[in-house]
Amino acid sequence: MASTVGLAPGLSRKLKKVLECRTDTPDLVASLNALSSFYDENSAHARRNLRSTIEKRALQINSEFLSAADSTQIALDRVEEEVNALADCCDKIAAALSSSAETTSDIISTTERLKQELEVTTQRQEIVGCFLRDYQLSNEEIKALREDELDESFFQALSHVQEIHSNCKLLLRTHHQRAGLELMGVMAMYQEGAYERLCRWVQAECRKLGDTDNPEVGDLLRTAVRCLKEKPALFKYCAEEVGNLRHNALFRRFISALTRGGPGGMPRPIEVHAHDPLRYVGDMLGWLHQALASERELVHALFDIDSADHKSTAKQTTENDSLKAAESDFTFVLDRIFEGVCRPFKVRVEQVLQSQPSLIISYKLTNTLEFYSYTISDLLGRDTALCNTIGLVKDAAQKTFFDILKTRGEKLLRYPPPVAIDLSPPPAVREGVSLTLEIIENYNSMMVSASGEKPVFDPVLSALLDPIIKMCEQAAEAHKSKMSGQLTRRSRTSSDSSQLTSVDALLSSSSSPPQNNETPSKIFLINCLCAIQQPLLRHDVASQYVTNIGSMIENHTNLLVKKEVDTLLQRCGLSDKMQIFRSSGTTELPLSERQETSPATLSECLKAFFGLVLGSEGALPEFEQIQVPKLRSEACVRVAKTLAEDYDVIYRAVTDQQNGYPDPKSLARHPPDQIRTILGI
Repeated sequence: MASTVGLAPGLSRKLKKVLECRTDTPDLVASLNALSSFYDENSAHARRNLRSTIEKRALQINSEFLSAADSTQIALDRVEEEVNALADCCDKIAAALSSSAETTSDIISTTERLKQELEVTTQRQEIVGCFLRDYQLSNEEIKALREDELDESFFQALSHVQEIHSNCKLLLRTHHQRAGLELMGVMAMYQEGAYERLCRWVQAECRKLGDTDNPEVGDLLRTAVRCLKEKPALFKYCAEEVGNLRHNALFRRFISALTRGGPGGMPRPIEVHAHDPLRYVGDMLGWLHQALASERELVHALFDIDSADHKSTAKQTTENDSLKAAESDFTFVLDRIFEGVCRPFKVRVEQVLQSQPSLIISYKLTNTLEFYSYTISDLLGRDTALCNTIGLVKDAAQKTFFDILKTRGEKLLRYPPPVAIDLSPPPAVREGVSLTLEIIENYNSMMVSASGEKPVFDPVLSALLDPIIKMCEQAAEAHKSKMSGQLTRRSRTSSDSSQLTSVDALLSSSSSPPQNNETPSKIFLINCLCAIQQPLLRHDVASQYVTNIGSMIENHTNLLVKKEVDTLLQRCGLSDKMQIFRSSGTTELPLSERQETSPATLSECLKAFFGLVLGSEGALPEFEQIQVPKLRSEACVRVAKTLAEDYDVIYRAVTDQQNGYPDPKSLARHPPDQIRTILGI
């Protein structure tokens, strides 16, 4: 401690610094590594000369650095010399440029001025070019309009003329009206000449179309016709020319198809089948339909109907007006083309109808003509010559059909058949129904066009079946008159032998079926109507007529039941008394005090009624001659119900105390329920 305190301050500071020095720092390690490279011997002399050794090493390193930098210094000196030389050259160039700028300033100013003038001239040249493009024709375009053959260049030049003409109209709105008028006059001259030349060319091309059966329209001709639409007068003239040429060509083809047939005789001539009216007329209509399709395609391609967006620059029409005009021209040309075949077609169909075809053939002809009338009108138009002709012959065929039906019906009504013993329908009914079913089958299988619809069938049914029904009614009326005469003669012969008592007569008459002269005629009518109705039930087209026949059957059944019940009540003596019984509550005089309904008279009548109801099975009508079992059973049930209802009225009147019957139970000994049970209802 004493030795430490006694150290000099400088030595103490150095010792402290040495002790605080860290031997593991990177710098110290690197220094020691460098020292080890030249410090070889660790001796006392070497340690004393360590500083000088380090300084010598530093001096050696600096000497090596200086010797290595000599070459770099020499190179830098050389670069400095070259830079100085380059600076001298730049100074010389700057001096030369300065002198050149002083001498070329006039040339630069002149160049700038010429450049500005060139821009102005270029703008003027562009303006002049635009004007010439919008308001003048080139020499090539003028030559194409006047001299060259018609090709795409002609139509391009014509389109350019139309554009210039339209531009002149805009020019007239400015202060250059005089120039606009002059240019418009020149363009109008070019335009008129071009359209006249175009019209002549189109006419020549259209004449070529008339020489062939299946011509093809080229793009050039289609373009020419489209351009002619700008001039309605010229376009209509060309359209008429096309219509007339194709009119003659189609007429020749139609006559050839009728008389000579196709090339080499195949297909065979249509008139070969003139003996078969249906095929003959069908072949003619099929040929016309096929020809219409080809001619429609030709005219469609020629007049370019699809270009509905084409608008007239002369009239500025709307798109709809343009489309309507195109369709009108289209229909006009087609109508003119097919106008020539109308007369030969009409004459031949009229000859077929005059040959008195059968009823079925005439009906099939009517349906065929009806189908083609709608089909061709869809392609050609309704108000055209061919459609009107087909409509006329269709009406003629329909008239022939109904005339045959009328003649047939008049014949049936003129000679009504006699009523059979079994009251079955006559053969004329079965024949008429069979014919009706055949016509219905033809009606169901007839062709219908997309825009058409089947004709109403009710007039055909009425024309077929109404005369048959009237014939049956006449036959029934004649049979009724015959039965009335027989009953009159029978009543005269039996008038002398009527010596029985009234009750015995009533009971004896009740043992036989009623003799009503209207019953057979009604049953006959019901059988005839059922024979007509039953086959028609499965056909929807005759549903309304079936309903009407059903109503007629119902009416005749009601009359039959009413007449039978009246006959039965007459045989019992109750027929004329039923009205009195029904109004028993409205009269002041009791029924027992009236002569018609006195107890004695009523007792005899009711005995006869009970004998009729409780008698044999043949006492009540069973309508065995009604051929439809369902109707037969319904008629019997309705007769029984009506008798039960009438007896119920009599029973209530007899048991009513106001009517003054002394012993009502003895008179009406059977209550209404028993009567219903006995009658089976």
